[in-house]
Parts: sequence; structure tokens; C-alpha cells
Amino acid sequence: MGNKQSTFTDEQFEAYQDCTFFTRKEILRLHGRYRELAPQMVPMDYTNNPDVKLPLALIISMPELKENPFRERIVETFSEDGRGSLTFNDFVDMFSALCETSPRGVKTIYAFKIYDFNMDNFICKEDLEKTLTKLTKGELPPEEVTLVCDKAMEEADLDGDKKLSFQDFENMISKAPDFLSTFHIRI
Repeated sequence: MGNKQSTFTDEQFEAYQDCTFFTRKEILRLHGRYRELAPQMVPMDYTNNPDVKLPLALIISMPELKENPFRERIVETFSEDGRGSLTFNDFVDMFSALCETSPRGVKTIYAFKIYDFNMDNFICKEDLEKTLTKLTKGELPPEEVTLVCDKAMEEADLDGDKKLSFQDFENMISKAPDFLSTFHIRI
């Protein structure tokens, strides 16, 4: 009778559900969005774990990311290779960490990684300047960017080492009431 082709095995669904904040239906929807980006590259059947990576340029063209000033950093942060190519697992991880139901702690970890432009596990003044410039779309003059970043560093740098550790950043984010409502991507 009707042989129904599966996109994922039950074990794969269970693994995705255990490691994300998504239901089976949402995982299938994510697969559909991933496949829409490159239907010729992404198979319908993932039961054999195909080795497919979509390039940064395709991922950042998604409507969900297209207008985000941090789109490249977001994708690079979730990319296993660090260059922005995403496997389906990377893609699911990205949307899971940035979905509305993701807890504050998970979002804080990834916000820190996204804002750590030089990837030294600290947010230095240069990282803050890049962050502020992206947030304001380059509309603030350099002296205002410097002033705002100096003030932010002064307030958030608890140990006075002129860089924000993850703990400093976490403390700063805990005081931002709109962080959870703004740091998300809907799919």
C-alpha cells in the first residue's frame, strides 16, 4: 500500500527534540526552509545523514536574517567551520538558540559569541564599537560611538581589566529588560 517516505528517522526526530526547543512539526518546517534555500543541494530524505552545507550567502539571504545587521556574525557563530557554511544541524541549532522559547542563559551565551568579533572570549572596546556601529547602522559619529562604548565598558567591566568577560556580559544583560524580547528570530 502507500509507502510514505520519511524525511527523518524517529531517532533523528527524538535527537532534535532532545537538543532543541522544537516539536517534530517545527523541525520539518525548518527542513523545508533549509531546503528552499537550495533545493538542488538539499535532499528531502535525511535518514542517511547527507553531508550538505549551505554557504553563508544563501543563509543570510533568508527573510528572517536579511535585515539583521549581525546576520553574518550570527551565521558564522553557528557554523561548525566558523566561515558561515551551515549543515542542517547547524541551521537547527541556530534557530533553536534564537527562537522565542530559548531561555535567557542560552541566548546570553550566543549573544556573547556574536558580539565577540575578534573571538578572544572577551568583549573588548573594539568589539563594542563594532556592535554599536552595526546596531546604529553607522549613523553615529565616531566620537559618540567611543563615548557610548567607554561608558558601557566603565559600567559593565566589574574587574576593571578593560574587557568584558562572559560573567561581566551576563551581568550587564541581566539588567536589560528587553533582551529576551529582541534577541530572537522567528521562522
